[in-house]
Amino acid sequence: MKIVFMGTPEFSVPCLQALLEDGQTIAAVFTQPDKPKGRGYHLVPPPVKVCAEAHHLPVYQPATLKDGTALSLLQELQPDLIVVVAYGNILPKAILTLPQYGCINVHASLLPMYRGAAPIQRVILDGQKTTGVTTMQMDVGLDTGDMLMKAEIAIAENETADELHDRLSELGADLIVKTVHAVAEGRLQPEKQDDSQSCYAAMLDKSLSPIDFTKTAQQVHDQVRGLCSWPCATAELNGKRLKIHRTILSQGSGQPGQVLSLQPFIVACGEGAIEILELQPEGKKRMSAQSYLNGLHGITPADLHFQ
Repeated sequence: MKIVFMGTPEFSVPCLQALLEDGQTIAAVFTQPDKPKGRGYHLVPPPVKVCAEAHHLPVYQPATLKDGTALSLLQELQPDLIVVVAYGNILPKAILTLPQYGCINVHASLLPMYRGAAPIQRVILDGQKTTGVTTMQMDVGLDTGDMLMKAEIAIAENETADELHDRLSELGADLIVKTVHAVAEGRLQPEKQDDSQSCYAAMLDKSLSPIDFTKTAQQVHDQVRGLCSWPCATAELNGKRLKIHRTILSQGSGQPGQVLSLQPFIVACGEGAIEILELQPEGKKRMSAQSYLNGLHGITPADLHFQ
């Protein structure tokens, strides 16, 4: 089967690699344009481009899919199927209907739950215990197409969004290979999504970062896990802003934001308490909580309080 692959970030790479290892013919790879990064604003290629070039695949980086140029190129390529994994561009109807088998998307949730841009983070923020990956037949809606195959996994108690991201990307790679085989063999039974069961995983922003210690310890812990490593949960300790990178649930009670212990670093919440394991002061690198506290010299729990 001749496949055009569309994807951009690190999440997409295992899917491309898995299709190649499975012996599928990748006619071309579409990805986002290189972006300037760092102080020198040097152009940096997206991870999918790096992977594609390592396998000597043709790479195309159109700034838009709306002007007809990409459509003309795809008409020349004549793919049987387009596989889309976190590409970052909306596909026009003319492209969606071009291949014989249409366009199949790998989405990092158990649809119809968590449609949208940030399903991995939102599922943790909401305190869910399970998630997974869905392959779907794409249509003109946002993650509304018919579901094809699913794979479900449990979310570990202390698992961060970054860690879950990596597991789901590998799960997605396995699932897209199975889906492509099922397409070729005519075994798929598409299932329509129940819109009444859906929810939207909106893009993250820094307004989500400030921790409210009047919430339960579980909610605070989920916030820290879900916002790792961007935009990060934040808190003010004695007027100084900290990024909180890693926590675990702990025992203890007190006024919300009250520091109950320094060794370990335990903070009271509205219900229960959390232990802070890793944090980052403004202008400094990420460090263990104990390294940070050691640098404060001679303090007691009574000297510290989170706002």
